[in-house]
Amino acid sequence: MTSHLIETLVSKQEVFRGRMIHLRIDTVTLPDGKETTREVVEHPGAVAVVAETSEGKLLLVTQYRHPIGQISIEIPAGKLEPGEPIEEAAYRELLEETGFRAETITKIMEFYSTPGFSDEIMHLYAASGLNFEKSQPDEDEFIDCKDYTKEEVLNLIQSGQIKDAKTLIGLFWWLYGSKAN
Repeated sequence: MTSHLIETLVSKQEVFRGRMIHLRIDTVTLPDGKETTREVVEHPGAVAVVAETSEGKLLLVTQYRHPIGQISIEIPAGKLEPGEPIEEAAYRELLEETGFRAETITKIMEFYSTPGFSDEIMHLYAASGLNFEKSQPDEDEFIDCKDYTKEEVLNLIQSGQIKDAKTLIGLFWWLYGSKAN
C-alpha cells in the first residue's frame, strides 16, 4: 500500500442517525500534516442479484427512486438487515422484489458503491434455477418486474435508460464476464 496517501482519523462526530443511514463528520490529518473534515454516510451494506431465467433472460425491476425524482430500472437489490447473513439477504431480496426463488446463489464480487462519501459495500450475486412463487415487496415498495433478452438489455444501456451503478456493474458482468458467455 502507498502509505504516503493515508489520512489519519482524529475524531468522529455523529450528525444524524436514521433508519437506513447515519451521517458523521470525521476530522482527519492529511498526509501533509494538515487537518480537514470528511462527511461520511454510514450504511449497513446491501446485496444485488443478477437473476437469469432458464430461457436466458435477465430479471430487472422498475421502481420510482425519490432521491433522483425518476423511475429507475435495476437488478433486484436491497440493504442488509442487522445480523443477517449476506447470502440469505440475496435470496430474500430476489424473492421480495421479483417473486422468484433461486435454487443457487453465487457470489460474483463486492464493491463500494460511492467510496468518496459512503462506506456502503455492495455484494453482487448471480442467481440460477429460478422458480416463481409470489413477489413480497416491503409495504413501502412499489415494483414492477420484467425479464429482458441480452439485446433488450444492451438497448436499455445504450439508450441511457439504465443509470444505476450496481445494475450497470451486474449487467456488464452478465453480458461480458459470466461463464455463460
